[in-house]
Amino acid sequence: MRYMVTYDLMEASRNMNQWFGATALSMASYPMFSMVPNPAFQWMAAWGEVTERTFQRMVVKPDWGIESITGQDGRDHLIKIETVVEKPFGDLIHFDVQGRDEMDRRVLLVAPMSGHYATLLRSTVKSLLPDCEVYVTDWHNARDIPVSSGKFDIEDYTLYLMDFMRALGSDLHVIAICQPAPLTLAATAYLAELDPDAQPRSLTLIGGPIDPSAAPTEVTDFGHRVTMGQLEETMIQRVGFKYKGVGRMVYPGLLQLASFMSMNAERHGKAFINQISRVAQGEASDRDPHNKFYDEYLAVMDMPAEFYLSTVERIFKAGEIASNEFVVAGHKVDIGAITRVAVKTVEGGKDDISAPGQCVAALDLLTGLPDDMKASYIEPEAGHYGIFAGRSWRNNIRPLVLDFIDANSEAPARRARTAPKKARKSRKIAAE
Repeated sequence: MRYMVTYDLMEASRNMNQWFGATALSMASYPMFSMVPNPAFQWMAAWGEVTERTFQRMVVKPDWGIESITGQDGRDHLIKIETVVEKPFGDLIHFDVQGRDEMDRRVLLVAPMSGHYATLLRSTVKSLLPDCEVYVTDWHNARDIPVSSGKFDIEDYTLYLMDFMRALGSDLHVIAICQPAPLTLAATAYLAELDPDAQPRSLTLIGGPIDPSAAPTEVTDFGHRVTMGQLEETMIQRVGFKYKGVGRMVYPGLLQLASFMSMNAERHGKAFINQISRVAQGEASDRDPHNKFYDEYLAVMDMPAEFYLSTVERIFKAGEIASNEFVVAGHKVDIGAITRVAVKTVEGGKDDISAPGQCVAALDLLTGLPDDMKASYIEPEAGHYGIFAGRSWRNNIRPLVLDFIDANSEAPARRARTAPKKARKSRKIAAE
């Protein structure tokens, strides 16, 4: 599998399916066929439209689509996304709300590098913007990074997080979502040892695999079942000639997407059939629920091979974070060195990826942190996605996270918190 021709064949297959969809749409939409009362042409055009859009989205980075928010002054404030720190494998970006004073709550959202872009956190960012200054780790697609930029594994990821925290200063609250939770915990502990003044005030870990073996799932079982040699031979490919990262070893996003889709093939198949029916009947729109979800879900990015392999080997198989044996740049990081950063864990009761028990295990590792600076919460009905997006996040988890931030700030936030959307009858936040 580790050949450029394999990567290029996969891209060619995607491109061909996109072309098939575009061709079917163009042919079935030919004006002459409108004179023929045959619904087959409508269905052919609908199939082509859905197929073309599906395969096109797989290689397009979604836009954040957050143009403005309504402030407490009743005015719409434009959003400007600015780069604070620029690095080869990822940037630190800031959502600057134009015309608004800087908020007291300064939040760093650590986005996953797990096959999707940081825009997966769009709704999380939108929900925090009215009350916080929001910064996000915006990871780059490995296929676009030249080989000359070097490697990027979980140690490099941890060092990136440390640099981002240093750049923002200690008056900061970090929220790590899903996959980066163990590495964010390690980065905070490393800062506690090397640069205590750069530590954030609080750390919230949401649905992360701190100790994957604490509550096994299909994901953890897979990690233990396969060998590293099998993974390297079957999952790793070299970027083809079309992209700047030609020759770089990656875990392709298209390959991971195929794995995601196969896990719920029946549900995804039904969703696409229903969407074709809606398009044929003129009931679909560009931003209907199906397109909003799949435009993001299908937009995948390649991961550096060394990052993917080291995550499986060291986080899932060896459990280096869970056993407090994680090493960064030759230095053994001691999680117990965290003594003044308040830590909260959030889990979903129906999370089938990072099951309840995996994330809260972080609190047992914090041997140097007083118990009154530790907290945990389980949202009973939330799945993996629901703990950082959707109704569970908006109505239950987000208020608790903001309370935790305020409780561990130097002083209470000056500005009142924005009321939950369902309790307000004023204009909703603009997001298009």
